[in-house]
Amino acid sequence: MIKFFDGAMGTMLNLKAGELPEQLNITDPERVFKVHKAYADAGCDIITSNTFGANRLKYDNCAEIVKAGVALARKTGKLAALDMGPTGKLLKPLGDLSFEDCYELYKEVVNAGKDGADLILIETMGDTYEIKAAVLAAKENSTLPVFVSMIFDENSRLLTGADVKTALAMCEGLGVDAVGFNCGLGPKQMLPLVKELSRYSSTPITVCPNAGLPEVVNGETVYNVNPAEFASYMKEIAEIGVSYLGGCCGTTPEHIKALIESTENIPDYVPTKKDYSFVTSSNECVSLGKKSVVIGERINPTGKKLLKQALRDNDMEYILREGITQKDCGAQILDVNVGLPEIDETEMLKNAVYELQSVLSCPLQIDTASTKAMEAALRIYNGKPLINSVNGKKESMEAVFPLSKKYGGIVVCLCLDENGIPETAEGRIEIAKKIIEGAKAYGIDKKDLIIDPLAMTISTNSRNAVETLKALDYIKNTLGVNTILGVSNISFGLPNREAINTAFYTEALQNGLSAGIINPKAQNMMNAYYSHNALAGLDKNCNDYISFATVVDTTVTQSDMSLDEAIYKGMKEESSKSAKLLLESKNALDIINEYIIPALDKVGEAFEKNKLFLPQLLMSADSAKAAFDEIKAHIVMSGNSSVKGEKIIMATVEGDIHDIGKNIVKVLLENYSFDVIDLGKDVKCEKVLEAVQKHDVKLVGLSALMTTTVANMEKTIRLIHDNTDAKVFVGGAVLTKDYAKMINADFYTKDAMESVRVAQEFFS
Repeated sequence: MIKFFDGAMGTMLNLKAGELPEQLNITDPERVFKVHKAYADAGCDIITSNTFGANRLKYDNCAEIVKAGVALARKTGKLAALDMGPTGKLLKPLGDLSFEDCYELYKEVVNAGKDGADLILIETMGDTYEIKAAVLAAKENSTLPVFVSMIFDENSRLLTGADVKTALAMCEGLGVDAVGFNCGLGPKQMLPLVKELSRYSSTPITVCPNAGLPEVVNGETVYNVNPAEFASYMKEIAEIGVSYLGGCCGTTPEHIKALIESTENIPDYVPTKKDYSFVTSSNECVSLGKKSVVIGERINPTGKKLLKQALRDNDMEYILREGITQKDCGAQILDVNVGLPEIDETEMLKNAVYELQSVLSCPLQIDTASTKAMEAALRIYNGKPLINSVNGKKESMEAVFPLSKKYGGIVVCLCLDENGIPETAEGRIEIAKKIIEGAKAYGIDKKDLIIDPLAMTISTNSRNAVETLKALDYIKNTLGVNTILGVSNISFGLPNREAINTAFYTEALQNGLSAGIINPKAQNMMNAYYSHNALAGLDKNCNDYISFATVVDTTVTQSDMSLDEAIYKGMKEESSKSAKLLLESKNALDIINEYIIPALDKVGEAFEKNKLFLPQLLMSADSAKAAFDEIKAHIVMSGNSSVKGEKIIMATVEGDIHDIGKNIVKVLLENYSFDVIDLGKDVKCEKVLEAVQKHDVKLVGLSALMTTTVANMEKTIRLIHDNTDAKVFVGGAVLTKDYAKMINADFYTKDAMESVRVAQEFFS
């Protein structure tokens, strides 16, 4: 049967201003236990510990708080879930918290709470990178089941841009025991998300919505879905097929009791195994299977003098430009190989993966013969990558498959073994079968394998292409496993190689090639790709072919980027260099108005249309800042003072220690030349008023993430309105437009770009 979680903790504790819920585990344990017992009496099976916000960034006595919190949950006699929420920080490169430091924060919580817990619940997560750090900390430091519950917005995206498929693929790759949603939305709004998750998930599903959306009634925050209505929606969710149900903000023991009564006779749903093969980045999902995928081959030093020199010089900008160019030319995944004998491959591969993921949304193929370098890159990779490669040798499978199982990924499998590469298709097929069986022993399904029957040059054996295509067809269409080829290997030693490559690529596509590692900058190769998809009925209305055909020439070489292009693509060094060059012929204000602001507007428009997501938005903002820094330095050297923009105060309200949203807004406003006075987080309303009066500020931005701190937001707004003529815009996960109106905010901003628009319109 379905297992039931409890409901809200924070909204049940009736917190006073400045009171932190987790500290009550020590200072007032009976108050916490009273809430736990009320949920236990309502009939739930799992009690979540009051440790949601407990980490070293917030509490010096974190371990003590966590142990006490788990003990209080255990005291109810129900199953105890060690609850871990987000750190409140963005991870690098978007923020200032490194991946390994984030891992260490979660590791401390796991070690403090694991002995008394029955499972670990990682909840209210909006960033796949933070999810990965938390999951690894849970799995590497305990043997407990690990549940991941995420917070999606009204556009069905995480804060950092992942959709349901993308987030799910990474979670399943990491081997979580249940996956689902909580917070942010009510049960009605969560229904389509659950349907989407159910379609793709092979993992049990957990769903814990809010009791609808918050409202202010008589000065108090209330939620608009009562227990009966909540239970009715949750019954509909249960019938989709879930294993765990519960509640989040605004739910009470009455909500949970009604939920249990309406769904307790619905059997829990054990998901069927889905055969989707997904490769992902932080916010982009590429499906392997029906339609072949283009993997860019250019970040590989073999035969590339300029790339070799860039690797020796640690010239990461060259590598980034190569990646951007390939993506612009149609690559959906990028191969990343940095193997040179004279460099530290482990450090270079790790850095290359990190930097490429900072500016590009497409997934990567981690390509190395070194398992040390492979693990270093897999650990910090944000998503579910391709892993290149394993082969039929016993020692190869023993080295690579455990890494794939631990970190998640789709493994490229080469049809060679101790005896080398068989000349015949039959010999390669036997090795493919051996690898499939070897993977099964590690619990790796064939959907997470992609087999390379190996293209060998026809200059040494005229049968090489024939045998490769024969093996390719059998592996894809008889064994039912995805296939991959390094296409250009077929033409080594021959003149006019692109002609051979293009013909071979076309035949491979017809024989079931799932992914081709090719040069996307070669127009004939991409022409073959788009033409095949159009002819095979894989390109609706020939849209992709028409888009490709309208481009005059995709044979692109690297060149210096214009300033607006560098900003749009998040290239900091290119942006700085372009600004410096422009300053030789243009004045500072013209550069800002003609290049920087239009580029940021273009990024903002793409963000609002869901074409770009938060990571790209922030990297573009960083690139704009690099250009601004050059301009400011130039102004100082020329003896002119820098003209500051209009002043805006930003603050996270009292009692709220989460400042992710506020920091994002600050970065963007500064890049639009506004002068932002950042008061930080947990800011008393009197301090905000004092700053408004001291600096004569006309516009204030307030942020709140927690329902319990919205009352302080309302109090701050009232104080500002009563004593100044300043206007206030508000934002945060718990706010809606109607809610903002109820607390008398002048403007509601649903995201960072809307904050910029509000500021521009206000000051214009």
